[in-house]
Amino acid sequence: MSIESMCRAAKAASQTLAQVNSADKRRALLAMADNLWNEREDILTANADDLHEGEQKGLTPALLDRLMLNDKRLAGMVADLRQVADLPDPVGQVFEEQTLPNGLQLSKQRVPLGVLGVIYEARPNVTVDVAGLALQSGNAAVLRGGSETIRSNRALHAAIHRGLQGSTVPPDAIQLVEDTDRRLVMELLQMDDYLSIIIPRGGAGLHDFCRKNSRIPVITGGIGICHLFVDASADLQRAIEVIRNAKIQRPTVCNALDTVLVHQAVAHQFIPALIERLAADGVTFHGDARTCQLVANKYDSVLQSAGEKDFDTEWLSLILGIKIVDGLDEAVAHIAAHSTAHSDGILTADSNHAAHFVAQVDSAAVYVNASTRFTDGSQFGLGAEVAISTQRLHARGPLGLRELTTYKWVVRGDYHVRP
Repeated sequence: MSIESMCRAAKAASQTLAQVNSADKRRALLAMADNLWNEREDILTANADDLHEGEQKGLTPALLDRLMLNDKRLAGMVADLRQVADLPDPVGQVFEEQTLPNGLQLSKQRVPLGVLGVIYEARPNVTVDVAGLALQSGNAAVLRGGSETIRSNRALHAAIHRGLQGSTVPPDAIQLVEDTDRRLVMELLQMDDYLSIIIPRGGAGLHDFCRKNSRIPVITGGIGICHLFVDASADLQRAIEVIRNAKIQRPTVCNALDTVLVHQAVAHQFIPALIERLAADGVTFHGDARTCQLVANKYDSVLQSAGEKDFDTEWLSLILGIKIVDGLDEAVAHIAAHSTAHSDGILTADSNHAAHFVAQVDSAAVYVNASTRFTDGSQFGLGAEVAISTQRLHARGPLGLRELTTYKWVVRGDYHVRP
């Protein structure tokens, strides 16, 4: 099928899907989940072929990690899909009801966005996450994954379609572009007659390309230069464990920690203990001049001086930046200068400092005494996410079911006329 034919079919399916009731959508999603697990052997075989080719082509360890599926990851994807099926259906929800002085009754009612165009790289889980969230929120989707994951995506898409057979949800609602020719991305970005939104998930280059070339609104995000500030009042031992989790739990993802900012009052005690703890996990460090001077000659094997662009780098690996700051205001200023507005946090026992940090740091997710790794649709109770938005319109943070809807005004009168 041509790109236009696929988008046209998805739009037609979205009009049918918008009328499917909540119970039928739930049954369809559960059937999808069951079939994905039943076909796991074929899916994992296809993924192994993608991984082998990726290794031959020299994909980075970060990309290979994002590409890799195993029983545990597939089970997690299936569990997330089942969680989405059990979440309240947002479509048709009525809110902000009011009656005007003239008697007109106003309300807002949630409706699907329409058709999502999702362009992504090296993330086969996106195929399942988008399919589940799109269908539960009444949207169709056209998916265009990267060439590095084409076999995995084909296997997942086929399993999804077979899971939908016999349900009232039209299988055409989930389309997969199987041709990996890059010119088709540009073609997809011109389908404004059919697609409602473009959601890129990949590197900065993909995001920039979509913003500059799309005739369709674009939601960008998913690139995280994430910070934690260790305040003078922080519980230093517990802070180390939060930082360790944020850095090593899964270092190749966008909510993994990139930079630790340390209050100068505790730096002499905290930084050596942090390096000792995380170096045992294979972490290496890029420190500012004050950090390097503080621990001069002691950690040369794992610590190097930060380069000019290091604090503007999303590491996606076991590298952690460290900078000593004079206080809260300098930490906030550093975050404003270097963050991508994804996930940033403070570790503190001072409630006033916490409140100041939350008020001043304009990121999609702002943390007080917690790991940045929680910025995730599943962890936030959304079931999964289509992406993590770092912009202000039309939603921020993990894009779950409600974020995949818009609303319409419903006005009820008694044969009212405007005077």
